[in-house]
Formats: sequence, C-alpha cells, structure tokens
Amino acid sequence: MGKSDSTLIAIGGGELAQATEVLKELISLLKKKEDPRIVVVTVATNESKSASEKYNSLFRGHDVKHVETVDIEQRDDAFIESSLKKVRNADAIFFTGGDQLNVTTLLGGSPVHNLIHDKFHEGVIIAGTSAGAAMMSSSMITSGGSGNPPVVGGVEFAPGMNMVEGTVIDTHFSQRSRHGRLLTAVAHHPHALGLGIDERTAMMIRGNEFKVIGEGVVTVVDGSQMRYCDLPYRQKNDPIGMFGADIHVLPSGYRFNLKTREPIAPKLRTLAATGNED
Repeated sequence: MGKSDSTLIAIGGGELAQATEVLKELISLLKKKEDPRIVVVTVATNESKSASEKYNSLFRGHDVKHVETVDIEQRDDAFIESSLKKVRNADAIFFTGGDQLNVTTLLGGSPVHNLIHDKFHEGVIIAGTSAGAAMMSSSMITSGGSGNPPVVGGVEFAPGMNMVEGTVIDTHFSQRSRHGRLLTAVAHHPHALGLGIDERTAMMIRGNEFKVIGEGVVTVVDGSQMRYCDLPYRQKNDPIGMFGADIHVLPSGYRFNLKTREPIAPKLRTLAATGNED
C-alpha cells in the first residue's frame, strides 16, 4: 500500500452513475486537487471506445474538465510515451470493468504499470470497478461459478496487481451470490483475506484501513484462524468442510483494519440517526 494519504477505491460493479454515494466520494476527492485530471484505463474491456465515451461523459458531467483515456489493446501500448505522459500528469486513475485477466497480462510489469504504482505512492487516487477492482488483489479470481457451495477447484486464480496486499477481491458479490466462491478461494488461500464487494458499493482504502461506502455491503472472510479444512482430502468438485473462518458483514460507514483484521463499527447513535432519515 501507499502512504497514509494515498487513496484506493475498489468498486463492486454496477453502473457508477447510479452509485450515488460512491461517485460523490470519488468526485469530492478529485476536486480537492487543483484543476484535476483523471485518466480512464480501458485495458480490461474489449469495448474500449464505448467505455471511454461513457466515463468521459460521466466525469465531465460532474465538472471534471480534464478526462483522458489510456487504452492498452496490446502490451506494446503500455510502453509508449503517449500513454506514460497521460498517467504521469494524472491526479486520479480509473480502471473500467471487463476481464481482470486482461489487466494483468497486458499491463503487468510494464512501464505504465510501474508508473501507476509510483503515482499511487505519491498520493494519486486509484479507483476501479468490477474487473478494475478484482485486479487489485494479490491472488485474483479469474473464473468460478456463482450460487454454488464451496468446492475443491471451484475457482481459478492468477496473480493480481497486488495493490491491496494479502487479499482476494470478488465483485458483484451479493447480486451474483458469490459467497460460495469466495469461501472456496479462502479455503485454497487461507492466508489471504477474502473481500466480497456488492454492486454500487466500494471499499475506500487509506493506509491499513478501509471504509465502506455505497448502498450494499462488503463481506469479509478471514480464514487465518480457521481450525479445520478438509480440502486436501477431497477430490475435485467435492464440497469443502471448513470450521472457524471469521465472516464480517460491513455496511456503509463501517471500517476494517487490514493489518489487525478487525472490523470497526460506527457509533450506534450515528447509525440510528442515519436510519431514521427518509
């Protein structure tokens, strides 16, 4: 992770324009910069032109005057100066949805990737939705069925971009019933913290802590204290037995310490006041 004032926003998917609270937070952070510039990275999607037009219109509609696109269609695009210049001048970098494997294979280890990491350590905002959030984990889910129980080999993995160390991030979480596949991921990688983000919901990460914003929840699966898992004795596609994994469900306003693995609740009176609003 970057220094304490660096900000990473992992969004669980859905239309960003409809994620009112998440979009408001992102725009608010961006406008703290003087004459801010946002770069939209479309490497994850095969429909880069329409994605570029959509986010250009969205951000300019919120009075962000400088919106540029970096499209990495092949690895060579991540080496050219025009791409590097846009990233170098950015105050925020936004990754679209699509296929997270596109991000790691086309961008990973390239000059653009290295520059993005450098910019993050300098305090630039890094945000991403759906695949653009999933790629931030260290162990990245590349495929796996929804609505299934945890089973041996139920998900496939690849190394992620490791923006949030020691994690597996899943998106569209409640909407696509991905609880079983995140439990599967944690059974295979109990040292990694499983983070399931709902649509129109985000984790805003600063330092070792994240805050939940948006209309859904972030589900945390912590297998570090799991005392029993029968995965090594099962066959492929067999259901997995697990005892003692910790599960936390965090709505908007809740926080989580990634270092100590402890959830942090807001004051109950604050919750009551918010809940009474129409």
